[in-house]
Amino acid sequence: MEALAIRLSGLDPYVDGAIRIIAFYDTLMRRRVDLPALVRASAGLAECVAGFRLHSTGRVIRVAPDGRQASSPPATASTTAPITLDEEEVGTVWLERPGPPNPLDEVLLDRLAISAAAVVERYGPARTSMADPALVELAISSDSDEAARARALRLLGFSADLPVRVVAVRSQLPLDQIGALVCPAGQVKAAALADVGVILTTTIDPTRFPAGVRAGIGAADSPDRSWRQARTALRFTSPREPVIRYEDLGALALLAEIPQDATRDNTDVAAIARIAGNPEDMETLDTYCATGSLRRAADLLHLHHSSVARRIEQLAKTLGIELTEPTGLIRARLALIAWRLLDH
Repeated sequence: MEALAIRLSGLDPYVDGAIRIIAFYDTLMRRRVDLPALVRASAGLAECVAGFRLHSTGRVIRVAPDGRQASSPPATASTTAPITLDEEEVGTVWLERPGPPNPLDEVLLDRLAISAAAVVERYGPARTSMADPALVELAISSDSDEAARARALRLLGFSADLPVRVVAVRSQLPLDQIGALVCPAGQVKAAALADVGVILTTTIDPTRFPAGVRAGIGAADSPDRSWRQARTALRFTSPREPVIRYEDLGALALLAEIPQDATRDNTDVAAIARIAGNPEDMETLDTYCATGSLRRAADLLHLHHSSVARRIEQLAKTLGIELTEPTGLIRARLALIAWRLLDH
């Protein structure tokens, strides 16, 4: 690059300057500098304050031309450029040049943004959360061999010594936002496959899912098994339980293995289907099955105990199930869950 710059130096001062800037950043990348060193070198080259901001963490670096942290209040950026990884904007770089911009500022910022993206990807702490769907599918597919799966996970940024948990999601919210919320500390990648969102992560906090999101969480096992478990758990979700971990299903997970025709032909499931068009009946039955208590159900439904008792009595007649008996309560709960699995 240095030899090419010398040969072209007499042709055009702008071209000569641009090539020298490119060579400058190529050298920094070969030396594997970190973000503060990259911004410091850029400020020295530009002879004005250079800045960097990482969106995910809010981290900001501003360096003066003398290499020290800029102490003056941030000025209006004279030139800015986005930092992008995997087609996702992860940050911004800028120059605070007093007076008119230098003609080479855009070239400098372009190379700074490219270099900053490479450093962020190499060192973290934040990478993009959105990933190539083909790589994600390769990582979770049961048809992938272990070598291909390991390579896909490595390309996605997951260490071979950490277990990967898969989450199946249905939501109108962007997957990268959901991933950032529920996986604040660990590595996370997300992609949409057909009508289901997929999140791969090393750690997850199920309590951080935003309202309106349905999510099934697989075990931290082989990614293909975790994906099957996550899809199964997603089928069990409901407005009352929008987020379910596969481990918490226990024997209930066996219901997902029953053929749908056999489920539809079951007398109790067919009875649930008959009342499914009445939201009030369904909410009453769901709440009662979840609590197993008329009084607790009344509290949650904000109704008098006697009103709930009358509703349960009428539902028992409609369903042909004695809901106040332990066996009847179990039958109704299993039938309700099985009916929901058909709906999914």
